[in-house]
Amino acid sequence: MTVSLKATVDAKQMNFADHYKKLWPYVQPYLFRAIFAVALCIPIGALDAVIALALKPYMDIVLVDKSAQSPAFIPLVIVAFTVFQGALNYIAAYMNSWVGMKITQDVKRALYHKLLYLEPAFYDKNDSGIIIQRFSQDVDTSCTGLLDNIRTFTSRIFSSVSLIGVLIYNSWQLSIIAIIVLSLSLLPLAYVRRLIKNIVQATVKENAAVLTKYNETYAGSKTIASYNLQQKIYKKYDETLRRLFKLGIKMVQKTAWLTPMMHVTVSIGVGAVIGYGSYLIVNGTITSGSFVSFITALIMLYNPIKNIGKSFNAVQLSFLAIERITDILELKPEITNKPDAQKLERVKKSIRFKDVCFEYDPGVPVLKNINLDIKAGTTVALVGNSGGGKSTIVNLIPRFYDVASGAVSIDGTDIRDLTVESLRDKIAVVFQDNFLFSGTIRDNILLGKEDATEEEVMNAVKMACLEDFVLEAERGLDTEIGERGSLLSGGQRQRLSIARAFIKNAPIVILDEATSALDNKSEAVVQKAIENLMKDRTVFVIAHRLSTVQNADNIVVINNGEVVEQGTHRELLKIEGGAYKALYNAQFK
Repeated sequence: MTVSLKATVDAKQMNFADHYKKLWPYVQPYLFRAIFAVALCIPIGALDAVIALALKPYMDIVLVDKSAQSPAFIPLVIVAFTVFQGALNYIAAYMNSWVGMKITQDVKRALYHKLLYLEPAFYDKNDSGIIIQRFSQDVDTSCTGLLDNIRTFTSRIFSSVSLIGVLIYNSWQLSIIAIIVLSLSLLPLAYVRRLIKNIVQATVKENAAVLTKYNETYAGSKTIASYNLQQKIYKKYDETLRRLFKLGIKMVQKTAWLTPMMHVTVSIGVGAVIGYGSYLIVNGTITSGSFVSFITALIMLYNPIKNIGKSFNAVQLSFLAIERITDILELKPEITNKPDAQKLERVKKSIRFKDVCFEYDPGVPVLKNINLDIKAGTTVALVGNSGGGKSTIVNLIPRFYDVASGAVSIDGTDIRDLTVESLRDKIAVVFQDNFLFSGTIRDNILLGKEDATEEEVMNAVKMACLEDFVLEAERGLDTEIGERGSLLSGGQRQRLSIARAFIKNAPIVILDEATSALDNKSEAVVQKAIENLMKDRTVFVIAHRLSTVQNADNIVVINNGEVVEQGTHRELLKIEGGAYKALYNAQFK
């Protein structure tokens, strides 16, 4: 059954090892660079201890003993180490970004490749916002975001470790207090993931809804304008943003307490250290230099510790995005080739529907025991009431969907035993609303046959009755048509799609309401192009206008998912009280 994506994964828990195994093929090519980038964070963090450690001799010799032999090299050492640390920081940031972008792009390629091969039913059940969110934006959050946060996290961890070493070196007694306070401040981090997971999931869902709103506004701009829907659409968008605001505030409520809580805990620790440290200085247990070095290291330690909470939250967000990505990577297209699938070479005899049943949703039948035998080289017209199942029947031939039961066969071979590529290569489809890609007229025609010659292209243009338009256009075949063919009229778009189908030279042609959206003049021109396309091919025509199908070799009347009549135009008109005759009378009398 086709997956209906949620904005988030199900409640099932996956541990880090599961995610790691699924993402390993994308990390492996860059493993050395990734390890190198993270490894650089170790000295970057550790070098934070240099300043604190250097203060002990400086304080004891210069400020306490007031020695004339001041160790002037200490400030130089601090500057040198800081410059070195800065250089390492730059290299780490560069390597981290390089690795992050490479892994991100590889995962995006894999997800996009998967998206291209998912069946149309997948797009029926998932809106554009969720698809963009799950297949694109989650990757940026997970890969690049995770590596950036791991770099920061690693640097702060090793900075903390090195500074703890300075604390112990200067005073093990004060270190005990500092480490206890540190441990207490880190305890709440264990609960962060559980606190934010549901909020993150809801936020992803609402962000997907925002993307859908933008896509719908772009695609439906004329409908919005013609029905004065601006305020209504805006209100829905505004409601989505308000829900996002509430979720953002909830996230702040769940996580913002970490940093101030750590700040308070740190203040208590610093206060305790200063109080006990003063006692140790007075009784001579530690020197003033050791105490200043200790306090400096402690303050430097608590600063990254306070920020670890924020970094930890970001890491958790990246891990949750990885969960959603691995969920997508596990998707398997339902329309696939069998291991022993045959290649369809030609259509010689017939296309047959035998006891075909189909349903989009379980338990809701759309087609019921369809039996048709279409001889190769003939034209069959499908007519009947709207929603009766006509388009569904022709969508089964190129395996946009698979039958629930029964079989569709070509020359006696079940189409599920044929390779999907060879099957679709033998079928040309002209829809009611054909999708044209941005680019030129030539670009869109060549989609039917990439290696077509100039002569073949011009022949397709001529047969599609598009020749006059191409010759009159300033740039001819290289005329830009705009996104989705927006610079063309409806009739021109249809004729361009017919030219694309014509150059493919497929033995099976499907015309799904190819002229229903056109005016009479445009329809007459397009109908001529369609007649050229239909010659010597097996043609399936879906039409509400019976005038366009009267010459079909066989007319099949489909009502409520069943074949109720079939025959020639004359034969069907002779049936008293027949469904076809009722349709004919409704249109012509």
